[in-house]
Amino acid sequence: MSTSIVTVDIGGTHARFAIAEIESGRCVTLGEATTLHTEDHASFQTAWQDFEQRQGGTLPRKVAMAVAGPATGDIIRFTNNPWIIRPALIREKLNVDDYVLVNDFEAVGHAVAQADARYFEPLCGPEAPLPETGTISVIGPGTGLGVAHVWRDSDEYRVQATEGGHIDFAPLDSIEDAILARLRKRHRRVSVERVVSGPGIVDIFETLAAMEGRAVVQEEDKAIWTRGMEQKDSLAAAAVDRFCLSLGSVAGDLALAQGASGVVIAGGLGLRIREHLVRSGFPERFVSKGRFENFMAAIPVKLITHPQPGLFGAAAAFARAHR
Repeated sequence: MSTSIVTVDIGGTHARFAIAEIESGRCVTLGEATTLHTEDHASFQTAWQDFEQRQGGTLPRKVAMAVAGPATGDIIRFTNNPWIIRPALIREKLNVDDYVLVNDFEAVGHAVAQADARYFEPLCGPEAPLPETGTISVIGPGTGLGVAHVWRDSDEYRVQATEGGHIDFAPLDSIEDAILARLRKRHRRVSVERVVSGPGIVDIFETLAAMEGRAVVQEEDKAIWTRGMEQKDSLAAAAVDRFCLSLGSVAGDLALAQGASGVVIAGGLGLRIREHLVRSGFPERFVSKGRFENFMAAIPVKLITHPQPGLFGAAAAFARAHR
């Protein structure tokens, strides 16, 4: 018999809500998502009440919550919005009986473990489903670089969120040497997140501009991404290609470090650049690991295309915790 729960995915800009059905440790259905702007609500509680009214005034008394940041401690704060959540008060403030609170990328790991095969689009490697046993590395470029891994053995699995986005950036050619040199002027230590994340495109673009002696006009990363993906600016397009190369290298490094038998690229940015990933040098960089090239070439690399992996994954995490 299935159980209804509220599932929530809270980021800096948006809070997404949906009703999910869980059964036997799995999320079996996910309702239509409602997206609210965090700036339109004074607190998470008022956003919850807004969603409650949209649902006719009543909600299930169980909630799964994915939050963009650490999901532990007495107070949970968000980077880009002023909300705070006190886990000790969740039951009282939201009028619920049970809750599960996970990091947003841990939720993505649960989505990878439970989503149907139709939500995984091949990027490179063998044309085979993700393996049912072993470790799956999950890498999500976005505002930062999320990294997790999923260990599974048929129906059993465990999700481990990590801080793999903060490993050292290792340049592989003279252009990446120049990117590192530029970043090192501002940062004592340069992590892969400084390059392989949405904002990282700015330093990639400005490095390429400097190499060609072009004047650098500071602009937001979104503008560079738009021009690059639309092929309206050859230098921005080159920056997007360079980003894909670096992502391939980092994904391969993490797969080696985690002993992966499969890799999943996640996140909204991954979806936006899906066509560029396939056309770029991403596949070549992923396998380019010296003596381990044949080993890397046997690893299926997929893009998760589920429309709401955070909501689905949070519900899946609740189902696992209460099976």
